[in-house]
Parts: sequence; C-alpha cells; structure tokens
Amino acid sequence: MNGDFHFLDIIFFAMVAAFLVLRLRNVLGRRTGNERPPPQWGAKREAPVPAKPDDAVAPDNVVDLAAARKPVPVDAMLPPGPLGEGVGAIRAADPSFSLDTFLSGARMAFEMIVDAYATGNTKVLRPLLADAVYNPFADAIAQRQRAGETLETELLGIRVVEAADAHLNGTVAEVTVRFVSEQVNLVKDAQGRIVEGDPQRITDVVDLWTFSRDTRGKDPNWQLAATRAAPLPEDHKDHKD
Repeated sequence: MNGDFHFLDIIFFAMVAAFLVLRLRNVLGRRTGNERPPPQWGAKREAPVPAKPDDAVAPDNVVDLAAARKPVPVDAMLPPGPLGEGVGAIRAADPSFSLDTFLSGARMAFEMIVDAYATGNTKVLRPLLADAVYNPFADAIAQRQRAGETLETELLGIRVVEAADAHLNGTVAEVTVRFVSEQVNLVKDAQGRIVEGDPQRITDVVDLWTFSRDTRGKDPNWQLAATRAAPLPEDHKDHKD
C-alpha cells in the first residue's frame, strides 16, 4: 500500500509541475535562444534591431525612393515652340533648372536692380550684373552724381513676368524675360527741383532682360547680361492718377 501511495504522490507532483510549467510559459513567453541579457544599470542601451522584412512580401505602403529620385524628363511641362526647345536644352545641361523657379528669382532681381540703380547702390548691382551691363550702369550713376542729380523710381507693380526666349550657347544658358511694370520716374537737380518726369504720371514700362549662367560653373547664380526696352502694346498708354 505504501508503494501505491508513493506512486500516486509522484504522479500528483508531476501533474503540479506540468501545470506550473504551462503557466510560466503563458506568462513569460517562450524563449528562442536569441534573447539578450537584461541591461545592467548605467549601461548604454542598444537600439532595437528592426526585423528584416520578407523579401517575397512587398507592403503596399512602401515608397520606392529610387523611383522618387528619378529626374523629371527634360520634355515634360515645357512651353511650346522654340521657347520650349530652349528650356529643354538648358534642362538637359542642368537638370535642376526650373523655369517657374527661375522666373520667381528674376522678379526679385528686377526689383533689386531697379531700386539699386535709382539709389546708386553699386555694391548691390555688382554681383547681379555682368560686366557688359554693370559698366554702363555704373557710368550713368557716376554721371548723375557729378551733375548733382538724383533719380527717384517708384515701382508700383509688376504686371507681367514671362520668358520670351531661352537657349543654350555651348555651356552658357541664356533666358530673356519680359517685364511689364508700372513706374513713376523723376530726375531732380541738386536743389531738389524736378528736371525730368511727372510725379502724377504712371508709366507702363516694358523691359527685355537677358540673364545668363554657365551650367558647368560652380556659381549657381544668374547675372543680368543684356537689357533693352520693348515697345508698348497698343492698349498700354501712359496715364495719370
């Protein structure tokens, strides 16, 4: 009988041990042999290693960065005709060229140059102008100063900023921009008397400015390389306030 009791005790304790093992596995989880020991206090924690995705499964929300970095085709979104051909040639030489971005910068350059020329600020003009434009601008400023005259230009607004021509000469990109602006221009003598212009007359001015840049050069900035005035359309006339 005692032997039978010992046998029953063994079975009972074995069942209890099996039950405890199952409970521990449910609470703690199974160990796979890849677990790292718990970090010691003050020890530097290692960044968790992301799980390697299955190469055979491609999640729908994964962005192909290589495809996103592909350059825009040089013939995409180009203006029609010769202008588009010129822009395409520039973009082929410089894939970062954007006509919209260029025109936005040309507008800011126009405002800066008009203001700097009127105030005689050659320091501002020098980096913005090529020598062929800077030299006559600087001479005109010096002539005004010798005569004791001042030029006052009020740029009331720029109605049109559009590309009129674009082409690539070797590695040099050239873009001509048509500006249509509303200005009030006055020339005053040393005594402050108006010798030219009318403060009440707003003039519509059409300018054709050509900007250039060497696409192989290290300097990313464009310079004003040529300027000329254009005739006003028939429906544009000087007017008074």
